Amino acid sequence: MRTWERTVSKGLRALGLESIRNKLLAFAVLATLIPSLSTVWVSYVHSQRSLTEKITGEQHSLSAQASRELDLWLKERLYDLRVFASSYEVSENLERMPRSPQAVRQGAAYGRLRDYLNSVRDRFADYEELVVVDPGARVVAKTANGSATGADTVALPSDWLRVLKNDNAFVGEPYRDGATRQPVMIVAVPIYPSNGPLIGALTAKLNLRAVQQITRRFAAGGLGGMIVVTADGTLLAGSGSGGAAPMAARLPPESVRLLFDQAGGAVRYRGFEGEEAVGTLERVPRLSWAVVATVPAATAYGQATRLRNLTVLIVAALLLGVGLLAYLLGVLIVRPLDRLTTGAAKVAAGDLAVDLPVVSGGEVGSLTLVFNNMVARLRDGRRELERLSVTDDLTGLYNRRYLMEGLANEIRRSRRLEHRCSLLMADIDHFKEYNDAFGHLAGDEMLIKVARALRDSTREVDCVVRYGGEEFVVLLPETDADAAVETAERIRARVAAEGMAGGTITLSVGIAEFPTHGDSPESMIAAADGALYQAKREGRDRAVRAMVGRSDSRTVGP
Repeated sequence: MRTWERTVSKGLRALGLESIRNKLLAFAVLATLIPSLSTVWVSYVHSQRSLTEKITGEQHSLSAQASRELDLWLKERLYDLRVFASSYEVSENLERMPRSPQAVRQGAAYGRLRDYLNSVRDRFADYEELVVVDPGARVVAKTANGSATGADTVALPSDWLRVLKNDNAFVGEPYRDGATRQPVMIVAVPIYPSNGPLIGALTAKLNLRAVQQITRRFAAGGLGGMIVVTADGTLLAGSGSGGAAPMAARLPPESVRLLFDQAGGAVRYRGFEGEEAVGTLERVPRLSWAVVATVPAATAYGQATRLRNLTVLIVAALLLGVGLLAYLLGVLIVRPLDRLTTGAAKVAAGDLAVDLPVVSGGEVGSLTLVFNNMVARLRDGRRELERLSVTDDLTGLYNRRYLMEGLANEIRRSRRLEHRCSLLMADIDHFKEYNDAFGHLAGDEMLIKVARALRDSTREVDCVVRYGGEEFVVLLPETDADAAVETAERIRARVAAEGMAGGTITLSVGIAEFPTHGDSPESMIAAADGALYQAKREGRDRAVRAMVGRSDSRTVGP
């Protein structure tokens, strides 16, 4: 007998595996345990990855929408201030005021200007205080009982005037108001006379209650909470802050670094109280703020944990059954067990195209059926996960991930063949009001009808995508902008034909063409998105084509 055989025999004898049944038992246990645990681990990791992708998609959509909403809120406030600053009551009265600080309060122009500022503040709840300052940041007039003296100044940074002239607006950093203990920030717009250089600025102390309202509204439709933080992690507002007070709590530096470095992706981080959470960050344009859609880590991965525990129990039960059969039947199960071992090895290697033949009855046949059923369920689960990763559950359309891959491929193809392709970005008009009036079920019904209308109005080669919320995107291969306009109008007509409880459904559509409006997926989407917002600004229910080399767009609908 060879040396290695003696060594193996001694080892088996020491383990009590001299009999054939014990050897088969050991073999059955090992052959079942190793591939099963490998399958469990692969399934658990894959499940976690799938959940992470799902969470990322949902959180990114919510945080991106909230970011756009905050940016829109700021733009509206600055627009309002510019309207007030261009008013005759501001510019003319400011010009008429004496330059002497002691004489300012004595003139009629000062009284009219102060009354105008008070009336504006009383009508707009976002303004805590309105102040007119000269180019030296000295207060000329302000709301409430404020005085206007040469010594009275507004706390502005040294470069505020340069920023104001360059950007036509100044946006300060948020801080905690000493009186209200709530977050506020200073914004300013220039004041110009009818003809002449800048003569001052209209500044406003904005309260950030609207920021809190926006975050709560978007958090209500997500997995967890929504918070708004500054660049250093200081809390401004949020529903997922664990009770932390605005401007009084700050995320740990490591959490801030992770969230900002991996913006747009799901990140595990420590919250304000040290709790573990999963969040996706989206920066707010024009501001040093960021929106974070957050959910407790235990909630986010609870499904994967339950699946892992259940699978472990199933594997344990399977292992016990296989061991018992091997001990009782011995040699009779050697051949079926070989087939099972081979099949399990293929599954562990990732090959789920396994269907073992059932050539005997009893326990061995049942074990083979169970194995085939397990592989079939894994195979079905993989197909379902692959389908879910590229489709939207509600409408059945493709999702954003599929769009980005498809758009990148189509742009490469169009560039290689020197052909054109187009992109439609459509948004349901007044969807939020409809949702609020008739409920989320009615809103889901509208989304389904619009999705059906989009499919019915496009070709088989076109890619129809639910981009997020009430936004849809249609990728049109081999289509120039003129043909895309015709498609957009056909879609709008088809959607309008769908009957809803609230009346006719209308769409606002933005149109972009490759390579006229962009030569990359990001630039194409940005161009179509810009055209869509132009359609919204022009009154909705229309299609707007993006313009070449300009920030505005051209309306092609009604």
